[in-house]
Amino acid sequence: MNTTQNGRGLPGRQEGAEVSEEKGGPAILVLEDGRVFHGHSYGATGETFGEAVFNTGMTGYQETFTDPSYHRQIVVMTAPHIGNTGVNDEDTESERIWAAGCVVREPARAFSNWRAERSLEEEMRSQGVVGIALKGTRALTRHLRDRGAMRAAVSTVETDPQKLLARILEQPTMAGSDLTSEVSTDRAYEVAPPEGVQARFHVVALDLGIKAMTPHRLAERGCRVTVLPASSTAEDVLALDPDGVFFSNGPGDPATADGPVATMRGVLEAGKPLFGICFGNQILGRALGLDTYKLTFGHHGINQPVRDTRSGRVAITGQNHGFAVDAPIDRPFDTDHGRAEVSHIGLNDQVVEGLRLLDRPVISVQFHPEAAAGPHDAAALFDEFVDLMSAQPAPAAR
Repeated sequence: MNTTQNGRGLPGRQEGAEVSEEKGGPAILVLEDGRVFHGHSYGATGETFGEAVFNTGMTGYQETFTDPSYHRQIVVMTAPHIGNTGVNDEDTESERIWAAGCVVREPARAFSNWRAERSLEEEMRSQGVVGIALKGTRALTRHLRDRGAMRAAVSTVETDPQKLLARILEQPTMAGSDLTSEVSTDRAYEVAPPEGVQARFHVVALDLGIKAMTPHRLAERGCRVTVLPASSTAEDVLALDPDGVFFSNGPGDPATADGPVATMRGVLEAGKPLFGICFGNQILGRALGLDTYKLTFGHHGINQPVRDTRSGRVAITGQNHGFAVDAPIDRPFDTDHGRAEVSHIGLNDQVVEGLRLLDRPVISVQFHPEAAAGPHDAAALFDEFVDLMSAQPAPAAR
């Protein structure tokens, strides 16, 4: 078989490359309420701990596992076949797999895609990501939907569920966890517009766990994007004299993110156009004086219907969050930064899916308009942010 070299110096595979059909050794998944699932090892051997959540996406497993928002979570994929198209070095949302562990039903015995470099299992093994293949993903998903997301462990080395359960109960819960500093960049970097696109605006993005596609979506609309660490202050942001400021997605409990909230308030006071996605939406809620709360099992997938409260238009969206903003959905409300309203509502459960200030150029959404694996119904929100910057007096031409 002919092979090529990819950017990591690993041998590439041709389309339809064979993957071993042998099942891994025995593995167990234990939930914090004592429920036990038996299966086979998939990925690295060992054990891992995290919050078990289910993802309903039919596509995009590579983007899902490399999303920093999944840090410290064991992701249960509800789609029956995972790994069919392998893994490539172009579609990752970050430089590594952030999911603490992966649960699948039927791992692909072979992957087939002209862009594939290697199998998903090879990638998981090379990065030390422990997973499990089990027939009961439907039962597991129904259990999590009834009981809620909870702490869990996957192990190929500990065969006693009770011993594993005792260690699970020692793990921190997601509520109260401050994780942005663990996933954020440690240095500033820049994403320039692609060739042939004029740089019209300068956007400063606070990396709370940013996905690679987000600055790309801004750059293709003529934005030069400077990405800063999560620890950056409002002074750090404003010193770069941006035309707009972006707050990214990210993991953890927004109630612990006092630093980003203070940064957000400083940007609001400066009057800069502002756009937040996912964790950024929750940070805006807190900056406006609203509370956040933990959802029972969260929203994880690419089939979530959301209604725009102004136009009535419904978009199918990609989402990945376990917390939400508590705000009145039936009327505008006052904040320290002016009047605000809920801009989007989730149609499955009436959860707040977006905020808008009525007297300032500020918008945020709980879902992901940049969703690389789709859907792309909400991509126009990036255009709305560009329009907010365009409407400001004499935007700098950079």
